[in-house]
Amino acid sequence: MIAATAIAVSVFVALQVAIELLDSELQDAAEDQLRADSRVLATDAERAGLAQVQLPPYPGSGRLVRVILPDGSTRTPAGQPALPPVSEDAGRVAQGASADLMESNDSDGDGYLIYTLRAGDGAVQVAARIADDSPITRLGLGMLLIGLLCVVGGALVGRTVARTGLAPIDRLTAAAVRVAHTQDLDADIPDEGGGEIRRLIQSINDMLAALRDSRRAQRLLAEDAAHELKTPLTSLRLNVELLVRLDRRGTLDGALPAESRTRLLNDLGAQVAELSTLAAELTDLARGDVTDESTEVLDLADVVVAAATRARSRVPDVEIALDVTSVWVSGRPAALQRAVLNLIDNAGKWSPADQPVQVRLLAEGASAVLEVDDAGPGIDAADVPRVFDRFYRADSARALPGSGLGLSIVQRVVDAHGGRATVARSARGGALLRVDLPAAAPPAPIAGRAAGEDTAVR
Repeated sequence: MIAATAIAVSVFVALQVAIELLDSELQDAAEDQLRADSRVLATDAERAGLAQVQLPPYPGSGRLVRVILPDGSTRTPAGQPALPPVSEDAGRVAQGASADLMESNDSDGDGYLIYTLRAGDGAVQVAARIADDSPITRLGLGMLLIGLLCVVGGALVGRTVARTGLAPIDRLTAAAVRVAHTQDLDADIPDEGGGEIRRLIQSINDMLAALRDSRRAQRLLAEDAAHELKTPLTSLRLNVELLVRLDRRGTLDGALPAESRTRLLNDLGAQVAELSTLAAELTDLARGDVTDESTEVLDLADVVVAAATRARSRVPDVEIALDVTSVWVSGRPAALQRAVLNLIDNAGKWSPADQPVQVRLLAEGASAVLEVDDAGPGIDAADVPRVFDRFYRADSARALPGSGLGLSIVQRVVDAHGGRATVARSARGGALLRVDLPAAAPPAPIAGRAAGEDTAVR
């Protein structure tokens, strides 16, 4: 419709312009011919005199002539049709008021184009009938017919082009509807078309691939969570069933000495705590980067000190040695504190009772570097590539409490802040976990402090 409308408008404008140009050209040609004939007649009249100039009989067609004498009378060839009366303007030309005059007269249904030229003491006139506009009308009708054919042809071509060009969009729409109804994300949309359509199809295929990865990650998380929850839940259920069965028999006090009962209750508490920790870590991991916490410029030293304080309250037996320097970063305080707390908790599981967990924070170039090391057995080379995988636990760590999610959460938080987490062997033989985060400029009031004024916390 747009193509047909555009062609129709173009044809109409072209038709109007062509008719106007043709009419103007014919008018100019007729006027030029009248001027040329008038000059010839005026030359003859001036040579022979207006009263004596020869006026050949009218041949029945062609131009019409008239001589205006000084007294206002006129002379015309024999047999020539009568011309309209001499107009006042033409009379003024005969009287010498002006040199010439071009006028048209279409009274009585007979239109004349009359040119009056001053000659001697009077004037000569040459006239021609105003051309019939039927040829122009026929030309206009012919062009209009051609224009209508062009409009119809343009509409058909435009429809064909539009359907051909939009065919990939139709198939893309059908594929999107099919995916929405079947929720099958494995079928990619065929890459066809060109230009913007191809880029659109590629973008939707990329989106489907991202959705597939997300669904696969959710499925793996659910499977891993079910697997990890099975063991503590089974142990907890067995202990509870044992207590309930003994209580129903009334043999709880006799069957379980006080020491065994205390040990069993402690196991129950530990299992409940393990389940609570696992549930919290699963929730945190499943949320990913979805959080209402806003990013702010903060002193990472404050975050490390707060995380160490929480770690001391959770595991009083583990000594934590801090050596931190004020380094500013842009990040989310709670997420960063959780990551630091997980690093310290992980090191605390392996650190011997007489060896502290060392936590260092320093600035290296444009990075804030956090190092947490312990004096434990270290991490085997075979386990290093999978240290930050979710639910992964080395064979040597299976007897220790934990879910295998702590370092995975650390990796996610560090990645979200544009940093990098690595593992190596510490100088004391244990594991050295290192986090590099992009440093940020401190707020203006802090920047105004004396240069080199660092704060160390031990």
